[in-house]
Amino acid sequence: MTSIFDIQADSLSGQSINLADYKGKVLLIVNTASNCGFTPQYKGLEAVYEQFKAKGVEVLGFPCNQFGAQEPGNAGEIGAFCEKNYGVTFPLFAKIDVNGDNAHPLFKKLKKDAPGLLGTEAIKWNFTKFLVRKDGTVFGRYAPATKPEDLIKDIEKLLAE
Repeated sequence: MTSIFDIQADSLSGQSINLADYKGKVLLIVNTASNCGFTPQYKGLEAVYEQFKAKGVEVLGFPCNQFGAQEPGNAGEIGAFCEKNYGVTFPLFAKIDVNGDNAHPLFKKLKKDAPGLLGTEAIKWNFTKFLVRKDGTVFGRYAPATKPEDLIKDIEKLLAE
């Protein structure tokens, strides 16, 4: 696998999505959860999406239940929660694992290309963010505490590339 564009993922509704559909766009990829202290970041992610989607930015949310069982819901519950509480309109995908033997190939690739502190690859918690260039290469990895609005300068830089 040479690019994230070689990977497929299921949407929240169960449709298989080829990530090649996002070629030429800047991507903000996030592992999310509905019952986390960082869950209010959904609002910031949606604000970034609204601000930049017409300029070629996609926010892609990947619910994950690996951290404190903070995403226990099924696809319908997750979608309803995100829409009702945060007005989420950016694409959400089926619940996945981001660590371990069953980690989704996308997150295996992201972690390999952008290791965390001291070179560790494991995702530490919900709302870890990856910013990906238009060509599919990873620009950066951001900690859960990094607010979506703090990524705006980097997003603008990638849009200008």
